[in-house]
Amino acid sequence: MVPMKPPSPSLAPRSAVLAHVLPFLAWLGIMMAPTENLPWRYAAQTAVTACLLLWLRPWRFYPAFTVRHLPAAAGAGALVFAVWIVMELPWIYDFPWLNDLYLRYGIRPFGVITGMDAVHPYAPESCGWPLALVRLAGSAFVIAAAEEFFWRGFLYRWMVNREFLSVPERPVHIWIFLATALLFGLEHDRWLVGILAGLGYGGLYLRTRSIGSAVAAHMITNLLLGLYVLATGSYHFW
Repeated sequence: MVPMKPPSPSLAPRSAVLAHVLPFLAWLGIMMAPTENLPWRYAAQTAVTACLLLWLRPWRFYPAFTVRHLPAAAGAGALVFAVWIVMELPWIYDFPWLNDLYLRYGIRPFGVITGMDAVHPYAPESCGWPLALVRLAGSAFVIAAAEEFFWRGFLYRWMVNREFLSVPERPVHIWIFLATALLFGLEHDRWLVGILAGLGYGGLYLRTRSIGSAVAAHMITNLLLGLYVLATGSYHFW
């Protein structure tokens, strides 16, 4: 009698994988499309990704977000915003060595802060207020959600077990947690503070056991950053 092989562990349903991955990949795909009209490309990214999120509804695989997590999400979101801009505030010019160190190793391409043009493509006087507000909304409410469902909801747990929906938030798999934060940081030109942001959002998710808290924190960060950009003209953050 031929012994039967034990059944292999089942994979997560394809619908769940697509719901977590496809919106983020669509955003990246459109972002890499060659074009000189950045505001309209960003509008296309926002529209396509928003439609995919609404169609695939990755949040349906999680318990509903509860308001008791809102204070922690708001605090984490505001803290990441502060970390994101602090090294590029005027105070740093009083410490040339620190400014040089940050420029050399904290930003890609190394040694350069991009987007310091006199007229930035996302400035309202350049693209108009409708497209500038689409830039704000896309950053705050669309890509923030797509990134969290991909990085925290999918990739972290998928690296633990291909049946990622069954992976609990605790115990923390520390090396996978750190690797996910590292990859999240490298997605951004400000990779160093991006890693810190990844640690913050990931830690919040694991502590609250709520992907909604990470999504809310990321949205608050990006909303605060966008409002700061429009209020101060610091378009290099966009």
